[in-house]
Amino acid sequence: MNVRTPDPYPGWLSDEDLYEARARLPMLYVEAIPVRLDPLGYVTELGLLLTADPEGRMLRSFVSGRVVYRETIRAALIRHIEKDLGPMAMPQLPPSPAPFTVAEYFPSPSETGLTDERQHAVSMAYIVPMRGECSPRQDALELTWLTPEEALSPNIQEEFAGGRGNLIRQALSHVGYIR
Repeated sequence: MNVRTPDPYPGWLSDEDLYEARARLPMLYVEAIPVRLDPLGYVTELGLLLTADPEGRMLRSFVSGRVVYRETIRAALIRHIEKDLGPMAMPQLPPSPAPFTVAEYFPSPSETGLTDERQHAVSMAYIVPMRGECSPRQDALELTWLTPEEALSPNIQEEFAGGRGNLIRQALSHVGYIR
């Protein structure tokens, strides 16, 4: 018989513990770039979230979040997609999802070109086709579906923080999109 008090936040760290962990350890994240496909499986649109930073500046982003203790990568992807795009997004994950890249974020500029002032983060980045209706949730203001050309335009690329626009270029390259 177990007489221990159950953890009220299983798999989660308190804000203080998270701050301490981020200062000492790389944190594991998943990122998902939602896409729409044509009947032949070519990417026709990418779903980008529009958010505001604390200073009120508008930024583009995509589905992202930490992997919690004892959670599979697949479960983390599904959880964050549902959290950011709603329960009717209907993501189409293959039986064995493979990232298109592993991205490394550092608190200060580095050779990766990706920054996250809070932490050293390692992120497995995926391209995930969506079949259902996506609507922004949490802190996102809107979800915009853009063609590959629009997503690669200088105006949109400027709206990504921390070098995340590079991941859009890598994702499109991974699916064979050549501009």
